[in-house]
Amino acid sequence: MKNGFYNEFDCETLELKGIADYRGPFQIDRDRVIYSHAFRRLQSKTQVFLSGEYDFYRTRLTHSLEVAQIGRSICRFLRSRGDPLSDGFFIDEDLVEAVCLSHDLGHPPFGHSGERALHELMRADGGFEGNAQTLRIVTECIYQNASGHRGMKPTRAFLDGILKYKRLHGEGNDPDNHFIYDEQAAYRRFVFGERSAPPEWGDGEKLNRLKSIECQIMDWADDTAYSLNDIVDGVRAGFLNTEKIRVWRERADLSEVGGEAISTLLRAIEEDRLEPVFSRKIGHFLQAVRLVPTENFLSDLSNRHCFALGVDPAIREEAEVYKRLAYEVIFRSAPLQQIEFKGAFILEKLFRALCDHYLDGARRRIDFLPDPTASLLEAQPDCRTKKRLLADYLASMTDNAAIRTYKRLFDPDFGSIMEIL
Repeated sequence: MKNGFYNEFDCETLELKGIADYRGPFQIDRDRVIYSHAFRRLQSKTQVFLSGEYDFYRTRLTHSLEVAQIGRSICRFLRSRGDPLSDGFFIDEDLVEAVCLSHDLGHPPFGHSGERALHELMRADGGFEGNAQTLRIVTECIYQNASGHRGMKPTRAFLDGILKYKRLHGEGNDPDNHFIYDEQAAYRRFVFGERSAPPEWGDGEKLNRLKSIECQIMDWADDTAYSLNDIVDGVRAGFLNTEKIRVWRERADLSEVGGEAISTLLRAIEEDRLEPVFSRKIGHFLQAVRLVPTENFLSDLSNRHCFALGVDPAIREEAEVYKRLAYEVIFRSAPLQQIEFKGAFILEKLFRALCDHYLDGARRRIDFLPDPTASLLEAQPDCRTKKRLLADYLASMTDNAAIRTYKRLFDPDFGSIMEIL
């Protein structure tokens, strides 16, 4: 049975994909993400703790897999609820899975500290933003080579799903985050079907709230995964214990909902039932949603913009409490702050070394960069574009690859043939 939720507008691709096969267009999007280098590299990129520090916590890869599972479950739950959805009119699970698997592709090594470091280094040349970098990867970098082939030729619905933010960097007042690159305006126009946002939408802030239903499902699946799972990882790694949580609760000024959430967490730790209790919470969170009819300037083009995802306010508040606890006790702890400082330092040193070697008329002495990156860099006409390629290269690195590269360049005791291999 044909799914009437989607139309030709949703399935149109950025470039012609060629002869159709037995898969649907959204299955192709998903499969091309799964078999990409960018997706595999997530296994060695920081989620909370530096990659390799422990063997049980989540990496960007396992987090993305969990978000995808939650996203598919939300689709199935909404469909089971009936009206307005039915067997012939439903949110596609393959599309949502593709969006969820892709949502962190653009994150550089060393987590959010790496993202902030690259943004400062690129601030004068268009900035750096994880969501914008995800868009850049799927449209330009994911299958890039020296012959010019690039991108995965995604569908409009998939591109719209990964575009959590739609404001251009130049439309804000030098924003620190939540933007896409100015050079990506053409992709936004494609997503919008060549329409422009109404004048009353302002300078981009309102555009950042314009999300397809698949993007909203991904966003809530992501919130569900990291608000609950970061707590579990934090306890298992020793960053959270009952004493620290009680001290935090005393100064946190929590509401009744927040207080009960922390009491539940404390009981789960004391009874050694943290993982089963929080695993059940995932089910509670994903079933706390509903579809709410809405309208915007794309509603007449696609059902994807005819619905908003409503979330039970108490459940959303509970998620925010866990995120706040994780941020203030885990992420702001001295050990993690020291690691974040080191990660940002490594990326800055690597970026400046590459700029000194390849930009501003510098005379190359050795080949720092592998092909096809070096060939693509040499072919660029201006410094700004070359810097973007250098940011691409560093952002694509895993934590360990960045550390090894730093050691090879700056550590006199590192760099034997065995260490390089």
